[in-house]
Amino acid sequence: MPRTKSFDELEILDKATDLFWSQGYNGTPPQDILDGTGLSRSSLYDTYGDKRTLFLRSLRRYRDRETAAAIDFLDNAEDPAVAIRRIFQGAYDHLVKAQERKGCLMINSLNELLPQDEEVEEIVRENRQALEDAYTRAVRRGQQQGKIAQTFQPRALARYLLNSLWGLTNHLKLGIDKRIADEIVKVTLSVL
Repeated sequence: MPRTKSFDELEILDKATDLFWSQGYNGTPPQDILDGTGLSRSSLYDTYGDKRTLFLRSLRRYRDRETAAAIDFLDNAEDPAVAIRRIFQGAYDHLVKAQERKGCLMINSLNELLPQDEEVEEIVRENRQALEDAYTRAVRRGQQQGKIAQTFQPRALARYLLNSLWGLTNHLKLGIDKRIADEIVKVTLSVL
């Protein structure tokens, strides 16, 4: 008779995701995963497979939590221009204070594992495309409302904003101070 699992699989996956987010794929040895999740080696591998499979599931879990929340925020904003400003203006507090300079798991994975890992590249590309599409929808609505300048096509402006946000995220991981982050955000948002 098979044993019943006595743990919440998503909770354990969240713990593993946080480990990879903090330490990176290569910087997270299997023992850290066991220590961080509290599982035995057999339970971990029976449920999630090997470290790489667990990492890929973690990337998808991150996308389902973090990226989906950002997309939902943009899609449901009454004023898309205000929503975009809030994302950029809150980046310092969110990425530095709340997350202890972990940055973004997708960007971290891109920097650490691409172009050698095609599966990771596919997940990161899909994630980026979903965000780009959400920013495009937000910019289009903002332009239709007269709250975002029509100087640029919605897709081009969305790509610029997302590129700027990903660049800012990398800078924040370096530990730039708030004044510098605010300058970057001010210049970036001047296009709106």
